[in-house]
Amino acid sequence: MCLAAGALAACRQKPAADDHTAHMAAGDLTNAPVASSTSQGDLSLPPSAMHTAARLAASPRHGEWVTLPYPDGKGDSLMAWIVYPSTTNAKSPVVVVVHEIFGLSSWVRSVADQLASQGFIAIAPDLNSRIRGAATADSIAADSAVKLSGHVSPADRNAAIDAAASYAMAQPAAAPRYAVIGFCYGGSTVWMQAVSGGVPGFSGAVAYYGLPYMTRQGQTTVPNRDSLMKVTKPVMLLSGAKDTRIGSAMPAVDSMMNALGKSYYGHNYPGAVHGFARAQDDPKAKRDEAEEQANLAAIKDAWPRTIEFLKRNLK
Repeated sequence: MCLAAGALAACRQKPAADDHTAHMAAGDLTNAPVASSTSQGDLSLPPSAMHTAARLAASPRHGEWVTLPYPDGKGDSLMAWIVYPSTTNAKSPVVVVVHEIFGLSSWVRSVADQLASQGFIAIAPDLNSRIRGAATADSIAADSAVKLSGHVSPADRNAAIDAAASYAMAQPAAAPRYAVIGFCYGGSTVWMQAVSGGVPGFSGAVAYYGLPYMTRQGQTTVPNRDSLMKVTKPVMLLSGAKDTRIGSAMPAVDSMMNALGKSYYGHNYPGAVHGFARAQDDPKAKRDEAEEQANLAAIKDAWPRTIEFLKRNLK
C-alpha cells in the first residue's frame, strides 16, 4: 500500500490514458457558486454545487460510511458512502456512483442520496482510497484529488467498482442487480466497467461527459473498437456541447456503438458545459446566463432519462 504523503512518487504509476486535467475547461474548477445556499433547489434533480450542503443536511434517508476490501486480494481497504432508500419494496437494486476527478466530494454523495430517493441503494466508492494510503472519510482539496485521480490505474478503478457493487448487493435489502453512473473522470471509468463486464449482476452504465478507450489514428483519436466489442450491457453517454473534446468524439462513438449493434444512447446538449450536472444554473463570479440556463436545461432532460434508464435495466 502506498503512503498518502508520497503516493505519486512511491507508487510509480503512470497516469491513466484519459488524463482529464488536459481537457477540462478552466471554468470547471470554478464551477462552484459564489456562495452556498440554504435552499435545497429542485428536489426532482440532484442538487447543484450551491445546494449540496442544504440537500445533504435535510435528507431523510440513511447514509453511512463503510470500509470494505478490494476483491483483488491485496488487502487494501476501500472507503465508500452508501445510502439506503425509504421504500416498502423487499429488495432494491444497486447503483454505483463514480466520482469526478475531484474525488469523493459532498456533491457526489448528494447524487447518491438523490438516487436513493428514487428507490435505489446507492454506493459511491472513493477510487483514490488505495493511493491515498488509507480508507478515510476525510475530504481533500480538489487540486490534490485531481493529482491522485490521474494516477489510479484502470484496474484499480474497476476493482473499486466491483467491490462496491458486491458489498451493496450483499446487503439484506438489496436485489442482485447493479448499474454504474459516473461523471467526468467517473464517466470514462463507467466505460471501463462496461468493457470489463463488472461482477455478476452488472446491468448497465450511464456516462456523464466521459469517453471510452480511444485510439490515436494519425492526427485524430477514435474509439477503440476491440474494447467496445466487449460491451454487453446498455450504455448511455450524456455530454455538454461546450465540451469540445468529448463533443467532437461523440459522433464516432455513436457510429461505432451502433455499427457493433450495442444497446446505446448518446446526447450532446447545446450550450451546456463539461460538468453541467453540478454547475446547473449556479451563478459564478463571471456570469454567463445563457450558459447557466443551458446547463439547467441539460440536467432537466438528462436526469429523467438517467432514472428511466436505470429503472428499465434494473427491473
